[in-house]
Amino acid sequence: MIDWDVHHGNGIQDIFYEDPAVFYFSTHNKRIYPGTGSSQEKGRGAGKGSNLNFPIEPYENPRKKIKEIFSGQLMESMKSFQPEFIFIAAGFHAHAQDPIGGFNLTTHDFVDLTRNVKGLAEKYCKGRLVSVLEGGYNLEVLKEIIPAHVQGLLSP
Repeated sequence: MIDWDVHHGNGIQDIFYEDPAVFYFSTHNKRIYPGTGSSQEKGRGAGKGSNLNFPIEPYENPRKKIKEIFSGQLMESMKSFQPEFIFIAAGFHAHAQDPIGGFNLTTHDFVDLTRNVKGLAEKYCKGRLVSVLEGGYNLEVLKEIIPAHVQGLLSP
């Protein structure tokens, strides 16, 4: 499960925290609600190691950092975990024009993330990929970004 929403997916993490069959990967703004998702939270019991959080400070050049994380740690994680399918928790609050996110990503950045994850799905799980919209607060941006995200999922 790949969660690129600026909010940490505390509910998702809680559900799968002890489950070794589900790998949860999150990049999120360290300074906004719900305030969870420390890099020390790596799972518990049988699920130890199946949870990977990247809380990002808004001053750390989040746009660059997210690209580095997705091309580095995410690739390594998928290689180790060997997923049967990938689920994207696709929140678009990190867009530069979103009033809450503070991460300055562009629509093109999200298309790149989408294609990156699609490539991982093709490489590790026969293309099996599900994407669920988690939102964003700028409706004009969503009108642009959602079709671009879907196009990224559908493009060869």
